[in-house]
Amino acid sequence: MSDKERQEQAAEQARETAAEAAEGAASHAAEPEAEAAEAELERLRTENAELKDKYLRALADMENLRRRLMKEKEEAVKYAAADFARDMLNVCDNLSRAIESVPAEKKGEHELLDRLLEGVEMTLKDMLATFERHHIRKIPSHGEKFDPNVHEAMFEVESGPEDAGKVVQVIQEGYTHHNRVLRPARVGVAKNNGGDGGGRG
Repeated sequence: MSDKERQEQAAEQARETAAEAAEGAASHAAEPEAEAAEAELERLRTENAELKDKYLRALADMENLRRRLMKEKEEAVKYAAADFARDMLNVCDNLSRAIESVPAEKKGEHELLDRLLEGVEMTLKDMLATFERHHIRKIPSHGEKFDPNVHEAMFEVESGPEDAGKVVQVIQEGYTHHNRVLRPARVGVAKNNGGDGGGRG
């Protein structure tokens, strides 16, 4: 092999070595960049997940707020007349008292009194029908088990064990408006006097 060929071969080997060195250097330089890119991608994924979670929570909060406001609006409309209805109960009470004030033995004796009584009874009947149309209803009381949610106990009456806890007298009728108590019924409640039902031994 001539000197020239040996020089060319050496030059070729030098070029290959330099190329390999450059490739290795490029590979080593690319590794940190790839790691940095992967780390940035992971950060963006985490940030995206957090933003999505916040968005869904905000969406749920807005939906809950919308439902609450809608419910409050419906209830405001539903119970708007509650105060007026509560005041009208006094009128209803007065009509009932007027009817009850006429003794049974006096009915039929005076035509004018009978006509007046009939007019009051018709007025009370119409008022109760109007109450019913607007979902205002009497609370069942007489003979029912005392319920502190709808009854207000005014006094107690001695009784046997079979009637204990029951309403035995209604002092003032109670009413509900839709599912709310408009006015509790004022009642007398039976209580067990502790007897044995006649002293049987």
